[in-house]
Amino acid sequence: MNAGTTQPDADKRARRHTVRIAMNGVTGRMGYRQHLVRSLLAIREQGGIDLGDGTAIWPEPLLVGRREHALLAIAEQHGLDPDTAVATDLDAVLADDSVDIYFDSQITLAREEAITKAIEAGKHVYTEKPTATSLAGALRLARLAAEAGVKHGVVQDKLFLPGLLKLKRLVDGGFFGRILSVRGEFGYWVFEGDWQPAQRPSWNYRAEDGGGIVVDMFPHWEYVLHELFGRVESVQALATTHIPQRWDEQGKPYEASADDAAYGIFQLAGGAIAQINSSWAVRVNREELVEFQVDGTEGSAVAGLRRCRAQHRSATPKPVWNPDLPATHRFREQWQEVPDNTEFDNGFKAQWELFLRHVVRGEPYTWDLMAGARGVQLAELGLRSSAEGRRLPVPELSL
Repeated sequence: MNAGTTQPDADKRARRHTVRIAMNGVTGRMGYRQHLVRSLLAIREQGGIDLGDGTAIWPEPLLVGRREHALLAIAEQHGLDPDTAVATDLDAVLADDSVDIYFDSQITLAREEAITKAIEAGKHVYTEKPTATSLAGALRLARLAAEAGVKHGVVQDKLFLPGLLKLKRLVDGGFFGRILSVRGEFGYWVFEGDWQPAQRPSWNYRAEDGGGIVVDMFPHWEYVLHELFGRVESVQALATTHIPQRWDEQGKPYEASADDAAYGIFQLAGGAIAQINSSWAVRVNREELVEFQVDGTEGSAVAGLRRCRAQHRSATPKPVWNPDLPATHRFREQWQEVPDNTEFDNGFKAQWELFLRHVVRGEPYTWDLMAGARGVQLAELGLRSSAEGRRLPVPELSL
């Protein structure tokens, strides 16, 4: 395998494990900004991933897509050789023995077919979520990868955010005692596109194109809840479309057929209850675009993308309800900042480094296509719960 070859010690490139990565979808916002620029190119800028034995993993991106002119522009901007770093024929790329990993950040509707081809070609797979448009499809990918013996990973970036890493530190240290509840607020106002351009692509709001906030965000909530607090055992959700008409990239109006807000209640293993609101039709009155409040018998914490504040049982004030008098407590000032105590890297980059170490060195890696299937399952059950108006159990998955 190309990832396992070591180059000679002749120059500064000596002792590099070169890993060639076909990146499909880098003309999109997330694929370009987070995965190419802030992850793989950032890894190259730091000299690769130091393995501690005088060798380093060196990622070699191959930009794949249908819009050759856009790919060539990206390659030129970042000093990549257009003759070797740009391709428009995915089948030819997957047939190339020098390609080690296939990465997918396309629109969801195109993902399952492309990943299937990559697995059948014997490529290791790293992908954005959701991994497929249905649970059956997501499980099929996980089974195919297991049978093929390829390594596979799914982006679960929020686990690597500074705020949630500090929150996990509190969980692991027993700060909360028995965890009672988790309350999450996510979202912001996405402009309709008529008098100001929308911050998100129009396909996000068309169900027929794989859009909707449930399929986008419930996979995130599944792995956050699963990794920090316990497996989701049941879901009750209400999904709705608050803004029924939007304007696309060409300024043309269209019907928003996908949900743009979802209100979910999740029962977790161990008895804790999570409530998470997700909305692209909410104006932000919180410190960060996503915040989670965790309440336990011994303490509470509020974590966002970067900050985490805590309040221990011994330092909890005693507010008294009296609507006849103005509030005298400055509640937010009564919480203590949880210190960083370390330097936090970009979350996408941190996970890329773990996956590349997994491919090259076989180091443990748990965020695989089965983890991705759990996210698809929760989204599917969330939509079904909303349609049927009832709470649904979340069965454990297996290959």
